Amino acid sequence: MPYSPEHKIQTRARIVESARRLFNRHGFQQVTIDQIMADAGLTRGAFYHHFDSKDELYAAAVASFATCNPFAAKMSGGGLSVENPRQLATMLVDLYLSDEVLDDINMHCPLYALPSDVARAGLEPQQAYTDLIRGMSEVYRLALKGVRDADRRAESMVSLCVGGMVLARTTNDPGLRRSLRASARHQALSLLQA
Repeated sequence: MPYSPEHKIQTRARIVESARRLFNRHGFQQVTIDQIMADAGLTRGAFYHHFDSKDELYAAAVASFATCNPFAAKMSGGGLSVENPRQLATMLVDLYLSDEVLDDINMHCPLYALPSDVARAGLEPQQAYTDLIRGMSEVYRLALKGVRDADRRAESMVSLCVGGMVLARTTNDPGLRRSLRASARHQALSLLQA
């Protein structure tokens, strides 16, 4: 008896979530299909029922962060909506640069967890990464609606958030980790002011 369409969707989601976690922890090159499938509780043969290549899975794992991530869960749980874009943008900056996110590798966004891997990856992962950048920029752009240089400010906010986290992850000095993120947060939030 063949599996139901719902089962296939759930299995694919399980593979993508396992891949996202493992890629965040170890990087694209260090993670094998066998490791991903074992983490998902499946066999290697099942992989090819859902994906044609590791690159395709990598793109799906990066893209999954846009809808199935701790940020989305926390934001929707906070009752914020697009009707209040400035509050949503502020919450995103605060959460993105928080101790909670820095300390929990499973919450790390591919924008700062995987940039070197994506730069060397194929077109599918790069497109998924590009979509994440544009999505995050759009949150900030909506908060800046009516501001003359909204596009520049939104992209600067993305750069500050991602860059602040990239640098914070690279140092073993706790004070510098806090200072880098606090500085990025201050500058990003100042860009929200019209």
